[in-house]
Amino acid sequence: LPRVPLTRRRSLRKLLRDRGQLSHLWKAQGGLEMDSEDCAAFSETNEPLLNYLDMEYFGQISIGTPPQNFTVVFDTGSSNFWVPSVYCVSKACAQHTKFRPTQSSTYQLIGTPFSIQYGTGSLTGIIGSDQVAVEGLTVSKQQFAESISEPGKAFLGVPFDGILGLAYPSLSVDGVTPVFDNMMAQNLVELPIFSVYMSSNPESSEGGELLFGGFDTSRFTGTLNWVPVTQ
Repeated sequence: LPRVPLTRRRSLRKLLRDRGQLSHLWKAQGGLEMDSEDCAAFSETNEPLLNYLDMEYFGQISIGTPPQNFTVVFDTGSSNFWVPSVYCVSKACAQHTKFRPTQSSTYQLIGTPFSIQYGTGSLTGIIGSDQVAVEGLTVSKQQFAESISEPGKAFLGVPFDGILGLAYPSLSVDGVTPVFDNMMAQNLVELPIFSVYMSSNPESSEGGELLFGGFDTSRFTGTLNWVPVTQ
């Protein structure tokens, strides 16, 4: 299975704890919510994840032709995909990689205004379309948001550029089809399943894996229990 090599950086949890600032962080602001399950899956494609404060797991994707690389949170609690735009002037954008639409030959401007609110932050921007590559899978004509404004402190100093939502289309702002739903529609995955393995081992250099199209039986013991989910 294709794997992204990840570089281990010192845990932010340990850094803040050593500085005596960890409790202040939780009081001042929470992190972005992520609903994930400690399971994994077999598939033709898996996406290794980094662990951020044991709460955010992120990996690498690319947008455009030639590819522009970004680090994103894979969020099961939201459905939209966004990265900072080169036209964003917010302080948070200045700290991260920004998408440059004029440098991609496959980019198309949709132009729909975009605004989204998370538990601890918000942003506004516009919708564009381009090819998106996630660990060997290339999704054609994927619509995504280019953030123009990221106010507040929610995205300041975080080790990711944007968020790639994996939740249902019904949650998607502006009716944009989520990346995984386009993977299924374009027959890029064998099964209509993605699975997540998250490692909380502070000594491990790996945060886990996100697998598209199946599950990995080596990542769990016993049997899987399937639960009907309608919303």
